[in-house]
Amino acid sequence: MSLETMQPNPAWDAASYEDAVDTLEAHNDELVFKVWGGDWCKDCRKLLPDFGAALDAAGVPEDRIEEIAVDQDKQGPGVDEYGIEYIPTVVVETDDGEEVVRFVEEEDVPPAIWLAQRLENEL
Repeated sequence: MSLETMQPNPAWDAASYEDAVDTLEAHNDELVFKVWGGDWCKDCRKLLPDFGAALDAAGVPEDRIEEIAVDQDKQGPGVDEYGIEYIPTVVVETDDGEEVVRFVEEEDVPPAIWLAQRLENEL
């Protein structure tokens, strides 16, 4: 099931986030972005449209983005396996399923920026 909140925000300005977009683009064919969220969740509605726009601007193929909807009890596919407690949560993995970085809703910067900074350090 896809998340409406992952639809790219048309007002998002990629040029203002050039470093984050460049980093995401540099790895757009070697990483998988697993996104847990809920269209009912205010944090998801606030954060995920811009993240969707960043992935779009970076040319991340749709088959490298897994949108996983959870219910209001935060139950859904992979929740237990990945230890998902808060949403949105974005887990970035290699093709082998190795977790590289994880964004959890409580971070103080938007997901695209936070993940790009960590990816720069990790890869």
